[in-house]
Amino acid sequence: MSPPSTPRLASAPPPTTPRPLPTLLDALHYFDHAGQADVLERIHAALPPDGLFLTRVDLTLMPIRRRLLASTLLLGLLAGCATVDEPAAPPGPRPPPDMTRPTQSSPASPAVPDSRQNQSLIGLLLPASVKDKAGWANDLQTAFNHLKIPQLAETYCAALAVIEQESSFQVDPVVPRLPDIVWHELEQRAAQYGIPKLLVTTAMRKSSPDGRSYQKRIDTLKSEKQLNALFKDMIAELPFGAKLLADYNPVRTAGPMQVSIAFAEQQVLETPYPYRLTSSVRDEVFTRRGGVYFGSAILLDYPAPYTDVVYRFADFNAGRYSSRNAAFQSALSRITGKALVFDGDLLRYEKGQASAQPSSVEITARSLANRLKMTTGEIRRDLNLEKTPAFNHSPLFNRVFALADKAGGAPLPRQAMPQIDLKSPKISRKLTTEWFARRVEGRYRSCLKRADGLI
Repeated sequence: MSPPSTPRLASAPPPTTPRPLPTLLDALHYFDHAGQADVLERIHAALPPDGLFLTRVDLTLMPIRRRLLASTLLLGLLAGCATVDEPAAPPGPRPPPDMTRPTQSSPASPAVPDSRQNQSLIGLLLPASVKDKAGWANDLQTAFNHLKIPQLAETYCAALAVIEQESSFQVDPVVPRLPDIVWHELEQRAAQYGIPKLLVTTAMRKSSPDGRSYQKRIDTLKSEKQLNALFKDMIAELPFGAKLLADYNPVRTAGPMQVSIAFAEQQVLETPYPYRLTSSVRDEVFTRRGGVYFGSAILLDYPAPYTDVVYRFADFNAGRYSSRNAAFQSALSRITGKALVFDGDLLRYEKGQASAQPSSVEITARSLANRLKMTTGEIRRDLNLEKTPAFNHSPLFNRVFALADKAGGAPLPRQAMPQIDLKSPKISRKLTTEWFARRVEGRYRSCLKRADGLI
């Protein structure tokens, strides 16, 4: 027998160098985007092909935009990128042209809207003094969702700026000197209809549906909502109420965004209202949800043809497309040498309807009929489009600007500030549409600074 073979020993594996295991726990959120990129690039460069990197990041501690950037950087690292480049912004909603800013200066928005994230963003954009931020955020987001308005810092700030200017975030803002305004108006209307002052005074002592006399209710008026309820009761209860006040309610704008009630009543005919109506549209405008919804609609739910948001704010005050129409009036005046008021109204109006009587704008345009190669009927046809986006593309608009551009030797602006003096019983000093627009623009810029602080 052959002797047993000597057993062979298995060769030991060559000694290995321990793999580095860089670890980063709850620290990434302390760096800005450039710092995050630098740290992750250095870690990636130090790792061998089979290296490991252990990290824990609490994204809830980061501002909204930085969460997205950090997530993108980490995903890039996990995918084995050789370098970490500036991540492309995820596809998402874009602001209107008049609100467009450099990409890096606006908090990023997800491609798929996130309800909680959007409400959180609104809460951060609201001024610190606002009460019930969650309620304002919910109503604003509901309005934006229903109207399909891009949910961005720019659009939120536009709506918030108007609310701050119009009501300081008071749902039913106080109106100074309201009792004096109402007494003066009642006296004027009584004189107009030949109703003796004594009869009016006696009727005001009558008890109203809420138990107080009408005189007491007038003397203690503080808000437009109270005034609206008072006039409804007076029309229904007083013997001369229907004659004196029928079809007349001094409250034409209402709520936290001071929305035109006529606009709101038209809006619900064109677009379904997102809430169940328990009363009239007029009453709904006085609520926070209704005021925010209708105000957002008139401000943002139309294709404003501007390059500067201040003209959108002017339109909110003067009427949609007023800034475009004021530019048209300016161009028309330039090529004819005729003085026109640049107020944004191209036609005469009576009770909200275009009058058959030609306006100064129409008369001036007719004087150019031969140069424009248009009949008076065609001129009127195009002027009837003044409240719509279609006027931008009408023959009248294009031909007037073609003549004006040629006369000026350069393209004229297609946007101009409407020259309107604001008149209302509530206004006791000289104010203009430009004053309003510039004030709102200032609040808008302040809101964007708060947005920039979230980056």
